[in-house]
Amino acid sequence: MRPKFKKTYKFAIKTSLYITIFLTLLMGVFLYSFYTLNAYILLGFAITAYVYSFIVIQFRVERFIYKRVKKIYDDLTLLESTNLTRGPINTDMGTLTQEIDKFARDKKLEIETLKVREQYRKEFFGNVSHELKTPLFTVQGYILTLLDGAMNDDKIREKYLERASKGVERLVYIVNDLDMITKLEIGDLSLNIESFDMVEMVKNVFEMFEMRANKKKITLTFDMDYPKPIMVNADKERIQQVLINLIVNSIKYGREKGTTEVSIENLIKNKVIVRITDNGIGIGKAHLPRLFERFYRVDKSGSRAEGGSGLGLSIVKHIIEAHDEKIYVESEFGVGSEFSFTLEKSK
Repeated sequence: MRPKFKKTYKFAIKTSLYITIFLTLLMGVFLYSFYTLNAYILLGFAITAYVYSFIVIQFRVERFIYKRVKKIYDDLTLLESTNLTRGPINTDMGTLTQEIDKFARDKKLEIETLKVREQYRKEFFGNVSHELKTPLFTVQGYILTLLDGAMNDDKIREKYLERASKGVERLVYIVNDLDMITKLEIGDLSLNIESFDMVEMVKNVFEMFEMRANKKKITLTFDMDYPKPIMVNADKERIQQVLINLIVNSIKYGREKGTTEVSIENLIKNKVIVRITDNGIGIGKAHLPRLFERFYRVDKSGSRAEGGSGLGLSIVKHIIEAHDEKIYVESEFGVGSEFSFTLEKSK
């Protein structure tokens, strides 16, 4: 799209006025010295000089400026993607300078943003490669060992096939989580909003992971008795996934004989806030801003040893934001963590 230029007359008007005043004064001195000073002649000369000066300046100098300004816009082809092409381009030098300065600032900001995204992209692909490489090499190792002759031993064959199967399950787990995040980000995952009891859901999740918590002697509990249901409107399956991810994390990084506590509180008239609090190892403040990034791990070696895809918290964040709700995290290293999210109450 060709830029549309808007002519301005301020420069021509002022410059013509200055020229006219100078020429009129010069003509007045000339007439006074050699002829009779006539006001009508002087006025006619002034008008003629002003009109002529204005026409020359406006159409000649303006054309000169126009050509050079147009060349600037033609050279900066990227301007087509900026706001400068949405309206007429002003050939006034002051305005043009402001527009070019704004364009330069916007481009600088855009370049800085692209650099951040490029760094994030590199980290993301590096993390994906690492996460997929570990189970792939594990499966490959067991299969190659079996092909080298270990399959003739029934005990070793069964043992190695079971381990290879676990590696494949981990791969499937990672791929499924990536697929879910992608769908959530592009809005391709539809939510089935319904009314359900949040208290009952938390109890069900506690029962699911009671044995895992018992291995570390971690107590799963409410902050108080909830004798009445607390009904919320949300996608029941997705919110259960949020609870599972947060409670599993609290167990995974919790202390021996620790506690994972869930509370459900009224926030405002039509909102509740669900809090999952533990007294585990906690998270340093430096890690909190990136905690919900894909594959971001606070303790890379320890977290991988604990398993998981590294996508749990990112999925949690996307699910909550898909509900147009908020998720929060507060943590102190060595003290514990609290994750909380809001939900809409049923009427």
